[in-house]
Amino acid sequence: MRTGVAKLGVMQPLPLAPAGSVMIGDGVTLAEDASGSGGIFVWGQPTWSWDESDPGARRLAAVQVVNAALCRQRDVADAFGVNETTIWRWREEYAGGGMGALLPIHHGPKRPTKLTEEKVTEIRTLRDAGKTIAEVAEATGVSTFSVRRALGSTPLKSAPSDLDVQPNHDDDEVAGELVALAKPAERTTERAAACGGVLDEAAPVICEGASLPLVGSLLVLPALAATGLIEAATAVYGAGRKVGGIHRSAFYGLRSLILCVVFSCLVGEPRAEGATRLDPVAIGRLLGLDRAPEVKRLRFRMAELAGEHRADELVMALAQHHVDAHPEEVGLLYIDGHVRAYHGGAEIPKAHVARIRLAMTAEVDTWITDRFGDGLLVWQSAPGASLAGELALTVDKVRALLGPDARPTLCFDRGGWSPKLFAQLVLSGFDILTYRKYTKRREPRSAFVDHEFTDDLGHTQHYLLSDRTVRVPFDSNRRRFTCRQIVKLDEATGHQTQILTTRDDADPAVIAHAMFSRWRVENFFRYMRAHYGLDALDAYETIPDDPDRMVANPAKRKAARHAGEAAQSIASAEANRGQASFDRMEASQQLADAYASAQSELDARRAAAKAIPAKVPLALVRPGAVRIDVERKRIMDAIRMATYNSESSLARLLAPHYARAEDEARSLLREAFRASADLEVKDATLHVRVEPLSAPRRTRAIAGLCEELNATETIYPGTNLKLVYSVKEV
Repeated sequence: MRTGVAKLGVMQPLPLAPAGSVMIGDGVTLAEDASGSGGIFVWGQPTWSWDESDPGARRLAAVQVVNAALCRQRDVADAFGVNETTIWRWREEYAGGGMGALLPIHHGPKRPTKLTEEKVTEIRTLRDAGKTIAEVAEATGVSTFSVRRALGSTPLKSAPSDLDVQPNHDDDEVAGELVALAKPAERTTERAAACGGVLDEAAPVICEGASLPLVGSLLVLPALAATGLIEAATAVYGAGRKVGGIHRSAFYGLRSLILCVVFSCLVGEPRAEGATRLDPVAIGRLLGLDRAPEVKRLRFRMAELAGEHRADELVMALAQHHVDAHPEEVGLLYIDGHVRAYHGGAEIPKAHVARIRLAMTAEVDTWITDRFGDGLLVWQSAPGASLAGELALTVDKVRALLGPDARPTLCFDRGGWSPKLFAQLVLSGFDILTYRKYTKRREPRSAFVDHEFTDDLGHTQHYLLSDRTVRVPFDSNRRRFTCRQIVKLDEATGHQTQILTTRDDADPAVIAHAMFSRWRVENFFRYMRAHYGLDALDAYETIPDDPDRMVANPAKRKAARHAGEAAQSIASAEANRGQASFDRMEASQQLADAYASAQSELDARRAAAKAIPAKVPLALVRPGAVRIDVERKRIMDAIRMATYNSESSLARLLAPHYARAEDEARSLLREAFRASADLEVKDATLHVRVEPLSAPRRTRAIAGLCEELNATETIYPGTNLKLVYSVKEV
């Protein structure tokens, strides 16, 4: 009995709770009546309560029962009939602002409507006079949405006779109320004006509305503005449309075309044909138009730009802007070639595709990236050109960008190995950084010293390095190229990686890390292939190949094959002669005659093969040879490269706000680009309120990115509206 009393003394009290209450934790119940009044009971004791007229107290109860660790946040959310994210937001608001932060904010009318009868008459008068919707909105001091409503694009609801009084909450014109999935106003008048030759480009008109799809892509605009893409294209091609030197009008101007490609890339359709899989109205909202250009129109306009043959100027203008804006990023340049396989029927030169280890018809482009792996320059390589040959072209292009006094480092792989070229690059004012192609003797273990290096991401790298001067022969006269050799030792496998450079950094770990970071350009290719259509053909036009280009002579290969067949006969005769010498003299004599005949045939075939030239002009071998016309492809590459660089900038801005940014920054950005958002014009600002993402931590990261972007005070292209970004509350 004593034992039973002792046990009873440590037992918890019975959870006596009102009838109809809901269990949300051990001994914790929620009771709430139909009017909204209720309370929380802990082991039968009323601990929190609220009245139907006090929703703030109800939220406080939910917050405190979680903060006191009495219940799980998920169970409280289910009991209160809200999302778990809502409970988390209430807790954050309470922690930051106390009880006052939990009070609900009334989202109703804040000021009387501006659409008085006089204002409607003024709007219609200006519109009849030929002004655009944007011009009418600016002249009358109302939003473009209000202009469309006044013109009848969106019907006005019935309103009281005195329009200066506060309208009811259901009126769409109430400030702060946005129409969900609002459709842009038809731009029939502007299209007719473009057809009539009196419109250079349709001005952007913002479609205000709530939960507009794909509007999260507007997050890229500040970073895109930093690349100078639109300004560079305008400087190269002009703001208007020119064909054959004659100025023409167009509804879709240069700005619209470029932004259309940018936004299509961001939402996963980098090729022009991908426009058929995108909602033209959704992309049109991003452009400030009623709809995006169709595939046929987009390809036609890009073909017109390609007809001016100024794509290389566009790439160079973008590179110059990058150099001027980020001079610290171009002291180290990575150079590599990218092979684009061709699967058509044209007679295109072959190239080796390293990633599939095959030789096939293909075009080769040479790319230069900065030290972060962001695209800088690209050009079409000549058929059969080596990386060493492309390095010689790099000198003039890079020197034109950086000026005569800069001394950049060119980093490349073993494909560019040429000690003679290294000496020329050094004389031209460049440093080189590459792997040693022909490995010499291994360094002794005693030559290696432990080094530490902290990279751009804050990671500490440990290297076992040896460092000494070497002399590499580069011609038959025994002349040598003197440079620095840094060798990295992998203690686990014993493998030694030899690096050659002309840089004189005191810390060899800096050089080793720069060399091993060459994989950034490989990552650039990989990501561009997967998400930005790097291997896309983009154009089907071909141009004649150089008929005087020297190529391998197939007759030479055929003659060499015949000589090989004769050599095989001799080898067979020698084997048989040696065996027959033990048999009978008559057979040996016959074989000896066969051997002499075969030797004579071999000499004749070798002489014939030697007389055939190893290379002949292309016109003699393949008179129908052509190459892909890359002019339109290069324009698209320039836009995609700027878009990739913009995404890279956003990923770096995202790093302080997202713990997993190193691995997931780009996937998070792709989710944000495809997110819906609200668009609202207030005074001279365009507010972009992005919908919450798939997880609270990802939403918080984008909210932090929005603050970074707001500091840039970027203007929406083609308007005077400053972009203001935020994330909508749940």
